Amino acid sequence: MTIFEELKERGLIFQTTDEEALIKALTEEQVGFYLGCDPTADSLHLGHLVPLLVCRHLQLAGHKPYPLVGGATGLIGDPSFKDDERSLQTKETVQDWVAKIRLQMAQFLDFESKDNPAVMTNNYDWFENISFIDFLRDVGKYFTVNYMMSKESVKKRIETGISYTEFAYQIMQGYDFYELNRRHGVTLQIGGSDQWGNMTAGTELLRRKAGKTGHVITVPLITDATGKKFGKSEGNAIWLNADKTSPYQMYQFWLNVMDDDAIRFLKIFTFLPLAEIAEIETAFQAAPHERLAQKVLAKEVVTLVHGQEAYEQALKITEQLFAGNIKNLSASELKQGLNHVKNYQVSPDDDLNLVELLVKAGISPSKRQAREDVQNGAIYLNGERQQDLTYTLSDADKIDQELTVIRRGKKNYFVLSY
Repeated sequence: MTIFEELKERGLIFQTTDEEALIKALTEEQVGFYLGCDPTADSLHLGHLVPLLVCRHLQLAGHKPYPLVGGATGLIGDPSFKDDERSLQTKETVQDWVAKIRLQMAQFLDFESKDNPAVMTNNYDWFENISFIDFLRDVGKYFTVNYMMSKESVKKRIETGISYTEFAYQIMQGYDFYELNRRHGVTLQIGGSDQWGNMTAGTELLRRKAGKTGHVITVPLITDATGKKFGKSEGNAIWLNADKTSPYQMYQFWLNVMDDDAIRFLKIFTFLPLAEIAEIETAFQAAPHERLAQKVLAKEVVTLVHGQEAYEQALKITEQLFAGNIKNLSASELKQGLNHVKNYQVSPDDDLNLVELLVKAGISPSKRQAREDVQNGAIYLNGERQQDLTYTLSDADKIDQELTVIRRGKKNYFVLSY
């Protein structure tokens, strides 16, 4: 199976410019390729992971990656399928984000390979000193307004309004392809399906200005079986930065994907051989309630993004919380596992009597209900049932002197912080 056939089999290819010519190039030569990521936030998210994985597949197949961080284009903003213009960030903010995005992109590629090491690039390097007049003369003349207006990303914004700044974005991205070809011989660009217009602007500039052929591969927009999009614009971002989405949260995300998506996502988001995924699928279909596919998926992706130790910690948190073994977890592990639950900051003036604290922290709606909850055995302190109405919390109830976990009933967790 060729690398192109494998990418297709995994569901990682949505569009290409000239499929036959691209397959020939990938089969007969080492292809220089790039993926550009603009620093529009201080972290990449799950939507960026798919094209990054395509880059890794291509590098493993012997091709040479030139990952690009958009230090210049990040100052402008891409209009592609956005309802409104992006808020422009300061140069200092963009530079800070550039450094963070570079580190994230770098973790998925091999920069030490003997035969095809990755080379990090930044389009600010060629845009920094180019004058407006030179850019119009040397680049702008190759694009007609009619051509630029024909792009879907532009047409969707014409009615609501688009600034010249964002209108010119496609030319800047096109020029990236030209410069990477001139400097490094890059002939292939990888990107999301929403970038098709910007990416083909690059192949057009390469053809008209240099008389060369460039190729494009877009990856599909990843949605679940209900059509829901993975991405920060939908308010459900899974970030690649552990401080924004903890390894435990990421583990839970994959563990809870729908059965209809699990095998498809194994092909897209992991490097497991397709034959092994087929074996997992057979076992999964025989006993879907055991959620084998989701467990393997969660393990592979968390390990890929955060490492083996982070996966093992996420698994430990999951197992211990399910068993109610709160005291087997550290405060930092509990903060990961219970980050979504209600948190009450205990003040020095608070009465630490259990009944009083249940009401003050909003765990029980009234003193009467709090007393009933305690007497009926519905209240657990750090996993242990507490039925003493006179019980007063002490330092012994603080895990790592930072927090106490209260459970009301079977599943309602609350955290007291000190």
